[in-house]
Amino acid sequence: MSNGVTVFLQIVLILGSLCVFAAVLALLTPEEQGMAVSDIEARRVKASSSFARLDQKTLWGRFCLYILEAFKLEKTLEGQHLLLGSPEKPLPVDLLVERIIWAFVMPVIFFLLFRMWTWTPVISIIFLIILMLIAFYVPSWLIQSRIEKRQRDMLGNFSTTVDLTALIIESGLDYMTAFDRIIKIAKEKTILEEEIGKMLNDVKLGYSRREALERMASRTGVQEIRSFVSLIVQSDELGTSLVDLLRNFSIDLRVRRMNKAEKLAAQASTKMLIPLFFCIFPTVFILIMAPMVKDIMSSGGLGF
Repeated sequence: MSNGVTVFLQIVLILGSLCVFAAVLALLTPEEQGMAVSDIEARRVKASSSFARLDQKTLWGRFCLYILEAFKLEKTLEGQHLLLGSPEKPLPVDLLVERIIWAFVMPVIFFLLFRMWTWTPVISIIFLIILMLIAFYVPSWLIQSRIEKRQRDMLGNFSTTVDLTALIIESGLDYMTAFDRIIKIAKEKTILEEEIGKMLNDVKLGYSRREALERMASRTGVQEIRSFVSLIVQSDELGTSLVDLLRNFSIDLRVRRMNKAEKLAAQASTKMLIPLFFCIFPTVFILIMAPMVKDIMSSGGLGF
């Protein structure tokens, strides 16, 4: 048997052993004492209902639950799903499955692409383990970038929404009616308006106004929107003028946005040094030096 086949079989055995170990450990780990099986299952479903789709009777379901508990990913995945706006797809369990698939598929692709069976066995095994860990967290980084883009889109027209809310309230309506008017007059709903629509639906489903507003702030994860919700709740509790609060808040938002734009503009010159140094300067040098080098090569020397 050749060395390449031997190394490949060793890697397969190591990965298979890890999977079998995780599965056996999940099967043999006892449940907490002093609690009935029904109580444990009810607590699990209540704490993470989206993970109830994992069938504990199958090896795959038990392995996913083991990874979930071993890496303590439940709160992280639930938080990412919440900051994505609580969409129907992907659910937290889908995010977990995506991580596991990435952790196994990416090492296999690299193994075949770079012919890792020709490497030293120790180096190839260490590289695969490191690659599995990196691949396991790649989906989390992608989800985080989506969350940040979503938050930036919400802040894009947030100050305008605050101004419209203050204007409608000043005309004699309450803030819930103002939100409803903003949703109805919008030609194309932005992400912020979709979140406001979800908040209005929560009120219709029986949540109090404060609970619905706090749920909206939790789904967005944006500090400015949390401050906006706090102003409304404070106005309800203390009976202060909401119009004045919203107008001052809108002015503060625009000042912050202007300061952020000035900060980014000041950083632009520094950030342009890298592309200037590695892309533009070499091209300029080539254009300047190319005719001189051509003349030297054609004349056979410098001529002195």
